[in-house]
Amino acid sequence: MDELVELTETLVAIPSHEDETAAGDAIAEWLRAETDARVERDAVGNVIAYKGATDDGDADTLAFVGHHDVVPPADRQTTGEGTTGEYVVERRDGRIYGRGTADMKGSVAACLLAFRDADPPADRELAFASFVGEEVGGTGARHAIDEGFAPDRALVAEGSTDYSKPGVTDVAVAHKGRRASTLVATGASAHASEPEAGENAVYRASDAITALRELDAPAATVFDEPVSGSLAVTMVHGGETWNVIPERCEVTVDERTVPGDRADIGRVVEAVEGVAWEVDQDLPPMGCEDDAFADAALAVAREVHDELGLDSPEHVVKPHATDAGWLADAGTECLVCGASEPGEAHTETESVAIDVLERCYRIYRGLAERSV
Repeated sequence: MDELVELTETLVAIPSHEDETAAGDAIAEWLRAETDARVERDAVGNVIAYKGATDDGDADTLAFVGHHDVVPPADRQTTGEGTTGEYVVERRDGRIYGRGTADMKGSVAACLLAFRDADPPADRELAFASFVGEEVGGTGARHAIDEGFAPDRALVAEGSTDYSKPGVTDVAVAHKGRRASTLVATGASAHASEPEAGENAVYRASDAITALRELDAPAATVFDEPVSGSLAVTMVHGGETWNVIPERCEVTVDERTVPGDRADIGRVVEAVEGVAWEVDQDLPPMGCEDDAFADAALAVAREVHDELGLDSPEHVVKPHATDAGWLADAGTECLVCGASEPGEAHTETESVAIDVLERCYRIYRGLAERSV
């Protein structure tokens, strides 16, 4: 799959951690040159394309979804000074190395080729979308949804390789969300030699932390796969100096949410005097409810693995939030299937396996051509 490798390397070489414009330009130009799709570029830089059925009111839309922004590269992943130069791309030992190879320009390249090559059923519209801002909370996906992007089904090409066992690309039917919040405890300052003259905000925060530890973590089941959330205090900051009773203390809470369930943090806030709750970020979870879609995707993945002489993939749960959460929250049935393996994204040695990219291309194309 020389074309797949070359397209991946082309996309990876384009810096897109501060400004995704050039990467989006390259994707849009490729689509216009290689397909007859209807290509759109919206106000924030998302690239969206459609092909296939347009007039049949009963037609459904299947979208391949990725993102072309990346986290900031390490110095070793760039040329030139600092992080302003082109990204370094290296090919060795059957892998492509560079910022964004795993997360997720390799899978974007596989989606592009599958979108071009697939011959979907007559009653299906096929879409491709590459969003900006996934790494900063899904700003691109949210903008696209607000502007009317609403496929019936979406395969989000984030990593699902090596989840159930080594050497397979699984199909994730659910993933956790993330709600980041802050408990703000307030009190009244006083000299520490007379603590009773004040109201210690750290003590109030401590009471809230104790109550948080007694809460049940959220849990759910999707396609018989357990999805277990979590709740953890990750930072505490209170007080300004050693001899003053603190009047403010902030507690940072990391909660991993699951489809249909969240920890009851509000009950903690109501029970402890002087404590308020502020939600800083709320990335929604995803849980597929479309049996036919989930089963079809797994069937295609198993056929591809069998043809390649590989072990059989499974339905799995992904621990990380993705743009699938925003799409699912808006009514799209989503699955996650992609080349990235655990531990590859966001690292100084980020890479993706070439044979896995080819495997993903075959899965994506096969799903696009399969009736669901």
